[in-house]
Amino acid sequence: MSDKKNVEHNHDKHHHHYHSLLPEEPELRVKAIETLLLNKGIINSDTVNELIDTYENKIGPRNGAKVVAKAWVDPEYKKRLLKNATRAIEELSYTGRQGEHMVVVENTPEVHNVVVCTLCSCYPWPVLGIPPTWYKSDEYRSRTVREPRKVLQEFGLELDLNTQIKVWDSTSEMRYLVLPMRPVGTEYLSENELESLVTRNSMIGTGLPEMPK
Repeated sequence: MSDKKNVEHNHDKHHHHYHSLLPEEPELRVKAIETLLLNKGIINSDTVNELIDTYENKIGPRNGAKVVAKAWVDPEYKKRLLKNATRAIEELSYTGRQGEHMVVVENTPEVHNVVVCTLCSCYPWPVLGIPPTWYKSDEYRSRTVREPRKVLQEFGLELDLNTQIKVWDSTSEMRYLVLPMRPVGTEYLSENELESLVTRNSMIGTGLPEMPK
């Protein structure tokens, strides 16, 4: 065997060996890589946790909050958002992967919407950031379809028994965002002030916007 073939053979062998050390599931693979980087001192666990929290709860969901607040104060924008969510969201410059095909569903006194992904964890990243851990769990993905009212109660959301609950199953082709009802007593608030009331969970349907202080 020539030196060139030896090099190629060894490269393939090491390449295969490297990948064989990592689990097949993407989430487990990421965790395995994170553990390796932590053990080598390349990254710091506190920094990783802070970064995840920032994108999960702050930066990402704030984009969605701007969309919701604008829909609350601008009737024409709300019409465009409900008719063609992808295009209306693009008006605010929120685009990218995981947000190419968006549908916005509106909560009303009669209907409450909640979003799930029963197959994996499809999620509208451009407007909500990275999905929370519970959204990706088998329990949430299966139970939300079977017993949505009970699941919402466990999130602390008690709905009137006359309120219909609609469950929307996100896919790789379609992702949903809930347009929550505007809290009462917020007529005097500006659009920026309204943004601070919009929570991530209210845009998934597992919560409601905060009340003004």
